Amino acid sequence: MADASFDNIPSLDLEDFRSGNNEKRTKFVAALGNTFNHVGFVAIKNHGLSDELRHKLYQAIQDFFTLPEAVKKQYDSAEFHGQRGYTSKGKEHAKGRSTGDLKEFYQIGQIVENDDPVKEVYPDNIWPSELPEMQQYASRAFKTLESAGQQILKAVALYLKLPEDYFDAKVHNGNSILRAIHYFPIEDPDSIPADAVRAAEHGDINLITLLMGASAEGLEIQRRDGKWFPVTALPEQIVVNVGDMLARLTNDKLKSTIHRVVNPPKEKMKTSRYSIPFFLHPRSDMDLTCLDSCISAEQPKQYTNMTAGEFLDERLAEIGLKK
Repeated sequence: MADASFDNIPSLDLEDFRSGNNEKRTKFVAALGNTFNHVGFVAIKNHGLSDELRHKLYQAIQDFFTLPEAVKKQYDSAEFHGQRGYTSKGKEHAKGRSTGDLKEFYQIGQIVENDDPVKEVYPDNIWPSELPEMQQYASRAFKTLESAGQQILKAVALYLKLPEDYFDAKVHNGNSILRAIHYFPIEDPDSIPADAVRAAEHGDINLITLLMGASAEGLEIQRRDGKWFPVTALPEQIVVNVGDMLARLTNDKLKSTIHRVVNPPKEKMKTSRYSIPFFLHPRSDMDLTCLDSCISAEQPKQYTNMTAGEFLDERLAEIGLKK
């Protein structure tokens, strides 16, 4: 969990790492590592995603979620376990809960552009014919956020005293997901289960998550003392957090901080909230065995050996997307 001394997340400039200036790179690596070690969340600017693309993508996904339910459900394919296309309201729940989250979402997977045999492993993306522009904007955002994430993982590798390219082959054409989420309006808040929330407390499955600005407040993270506080970021920033796979690989040296999306006050429950996180996954055969350098007498090994694909399957079952 996050360090109890923080009441907001630190901010960093990715250009400092990309600049080629050794002093700036070294400071970025140290600051990122310290933040991921204590807080698990950071705000990043100069990530490459333009305001124009962000606005166009948000408009496209809002247009999709306003389509009639019958139209949206044409893009809901159970055999993809929520990993491609549309997933309907309340189907996903947090690990350890049975009440569904108050959301629906649309998922876009890896866009393999060469002859990598992994292309045969991933299901094809599903694109709504009603909104042809959605494919263009989502594909560009996917690749832009993937590139930023790869740079951040280079810095993570250096912080862990690994070769800078440690993650490169592991995440090339990785099983990443761009998820467009609609926290739908609730006309009668008293009609929903008492414990139903937009997104119950959870840790992300993947290596790192990159979140472009959400359309309303609600994201909160938990400190070590149990206190929750809201995450705020400037419009030009994205929020990046450690996922459970990276925490597992580093034996919890890097923190996958528990977070949630809370319900707004009752009078605002009739309004929508939109969010577009990018979940950066490695290839399914990546070995998540804890790094020897992260195991010590003070921090004994916390996790059994497992590949990324095995861990993903386990977690999809736990959150209700896979039997």
